[in-house]
Amino acid sequence: MSNIQLIVGLGNPGLEYKYTRHNAGTWLVENLARMHNCTLSLQSKFFGYTGRVTIGGQDIRLLVPTTYMNKSGQAVAALAGFYRIPPESILVAYDELDLPPGIAKFKFSGSSSQNGIRDIVSSLGNNKDFYRLRVGIGHPGHKGKVSGYVLGKAPAKEQEQMDAAIDEGVRCVEILIKDDLKKAMNRLHSFKAE
Repeated sequence: MSNIQLIVGLGNPGLEYKYTRHNAGTWLVENLARMHNCTLSLQSKFFGYTGRVTIGGQDIRLLVPTTYMNKSGQAVAALAGFYRIPPESILVAYDELDLPPGIAKFKFSGSSSQNGIRDIVSSLGNNKDFYRLRVGIGHPGHKGKVSGYVLGKAPAKEQEQMDAAIDEGVRCVEILIKDDLKKAMNRLHSFKAE
């Protein structure tokens, strides 16, 4: 059984970004909230939408920051600080360029080139020791095209693949919480949406 107390879904706020690849983490947390009949409500002191669910007997806070991706740490640090949640009890879901659509993977600790993750690490006192759920969005092929790519909508087939990976990710978050990281990884890392 893991000690997850906070699940964060990264993305950008506003209707213009709602359906862009960069919001894959937000989609995952919104799906998890729906699954548990939880309504996320705006909490300005936490710079985001928050909710509370019980999974496997554990009380878990949900957070979708309303800061832009590059300032995600502001929201995570505010909520984690208020509830005294240590970094190792946080799971952050986000879009991952280095994985193709239809793939999602867990990771614990380590570095990342993803701006939201880098800001969270900085806001947690350079502590990298938190769980991540990386939702594959694919790569545009050239570094210069990344910004437009992540802020763009995926073609229908890729969106279907990402949605399937997010659905599987939500199920595996439950396994992570009720069982452990190894069991959750074994299931999620063998999944590939067609």
